[in-house]
Amino acid sequence: MKYVEGSKRVFLDTGIRFQRRIVQAIGIIKVAAARTNVSLGLLDRPTGEAIVKAGEEVVAGAEEASRLLGRKVHPNDHVNMGQSSNDVGPSTMRVAAVSAVWEELVPALKQTISSLTRLSRKTSSVYKAGRTHLRDALPVTMGQEFEAYANAFREDLKSVTSAAAYASELPMGGTAVGTGLNTDPRFGTMVAIEISRMTGLKFVKARNTFRATRLLTDLASLSGGLRSIALDLYRLCQDLRLMFSGPITGLGEIDIPTQEEVAGSSIMPGKTNPITVESALLACAQVMGLDEANKVSAMLGEFELSMGVPLMGHNLVSQIRLLVEALLKVSTVVLDSVSPREARSRRFAESSPALVTVISPRIGYDKAAAIGKKLEGGLSIREALKDLGYGEKEIDKILDLKRLVRPGIPIREIAK
Repeated sequence: MKYVEGSKRVFLDTGIRFQRRIVQAIGIIKVAAARTNVSLGLLDRPTGEAIVKAGEEVVAGAEEASRLLGRKVHPNDHVNMGQSSNDVGPSTMRVAAVSAVWEELVPALKQTISSLTRLSRKTSSVYKAGRTHLRDALPVTMGQEFEAYANAFREDLKSVTSAAAYASELPMGGTAVGTGLNTDPRFGTMVAIEISRMTGLKFVKARNTFRATRLLTDLASLSGGLRSIALDLYRLCQDLRLMFSGPITGLGEIDIPTQEEVAGSSIMPGKTNPITVESALLACAQVMGLDEANKVSAMLGEFELSMGVPLMGHNLVSQIRLLVEALLKVSTVVLDSVSPREARSRRFAESSPALVTVISPRIGYDKAAAIGKKLEGGLSIREALKDLGYGEKEIDKILDLKRLVRPGIPIREIAK
């Protein structure tokens, strides 16, 4: 009876299976281990080659080296030589997660940064009302808002790749408890080199195999990096959704043509919704939820082994897959099609009561606040400035939006 068949009675059978990337990682590790054992003279070449062949076929679903060799290959004596589930399991999850970061997540993040940077340049002279607490604030440019997110994702990229580098330390060679009993002292280093060669990524033997089998702090840090990406993407999508709200009674500061290609209601003809944006919001919520599970996973275990390895690995690959899909869709479907409604945005910027801030350095906070109340009642900032004795040309300069979206004290500059 195979192990999987015998385990069904005692394990939970929920229908959830490890992702293909994790299966691939197991195959990679078994191939690397077999090649290393052959190189060390611990495993005969024909048996080693059969294991390598089977390992390479694991990705496609094959699982029997005995069939390929034509004679018995023992799962423990041969395939698992010099290994324990306690060093292979944690190594597998690290190889799977780190590979997913570099091969999928990093390109998706770079695509998002590129889309945001282009959009920031495109909207660099589109003026809009800033908003804090969803209340009118001082003017900003749409480009400044999008560049803020581009900057955030650049920092996220640094953080997640740094965490991935930490998670690239593998406990291979530590065997059951980290001591390395029953394995060649060179085994762990050689396996890491072979895994690096096979994946094109840098993996190394953990500086402390005891740490890498008992603690998942490195993977928890990686999960935290994914959470940060999800948080920033969530905020971006919320802002996009508000800017797209309308078309009549909302902000209506941008158009997103791709979000109007699919009907948004079965009862309200012509209604459309920001479906890609909202789908990304749901994906981000799931990523953050899985991060909470990962915190608990990292705490599971006592002494020499963490029990949270399987859940942590499964969650990390799931988080990355969700983020990749959300980032790419938001970038290519949403950001690349955003069209600013410049006139409407400028009108909001010029009518914000917060513009009274411009004259605050001259007349003082209290008087400016009193005028601000009048602005809320319908008085324009231009009329308020006239009442204070400023001429039309001076007012034009004071309310020049180009001045108001950069550092400086406009009213003092005008007075000069």
